[in-house]
Amino acid sequence: MLNTRRKLSVEPKPSNGEPNLIVAFATQDRRHVDQHFGSARCVMIYNVDATQWSLLEAVEYCSVDEDRHAKLPTRISDLSELNCSAIFCNACGVSAIRQLLENGINPIKVHLDTDIHSLISGLQQQLLGEPMGWVKRALKAHSGLQGQKRNQGERPTPDSDRLSQLMDEEW
Repeated sequence: MLNTRRKLSVEPKPSNGEPNLIVAFATQDRRHVDQHFGSARCVMIYNVDATQWSLLEAVEYCSVDEDRHAKLPTRISDLSELNCSAIFCNACGVSAIRQLLENGINPIKVHLDTDIHSLISGLQQQLLGEPMGWVKRALKAHSGLQGQKRNQGERPTPDSDRLSQLMDEEW
């Protein structure tokens, strides 16, 4: 079976209790949003709160001759696993938009070469003030998800087995 992606997962920093968002960026150079969601070579996923941010995962999609629509379930699953609230990209097809929204992920279209750290700073400013639109909805959904996990006795952070999986993965 051909491996079509590589993942680097970083153990999340302990939560400081502030509201946070998990957001992704479609990028090739890992500094700017410069890719279409369906054909992105890399997706960087960050945990952002009002005072700090941290990289959670970098997913690199290997070049294979596949239909963009055939790639969507894997890409959306990669975002859903981390409870990602949004994906920033330069473009996104109608089918992808529908599937992302069904999974609680907001596709956010930004101009080509928008700096990722500038976008993170903008999110932090919203988190310091009164969040609006998708940010407000995402925070509300995220707090509900955290409460459900605590009620079920689960940890709100990703599984510790992820580090073991990363160690076993062939790079």
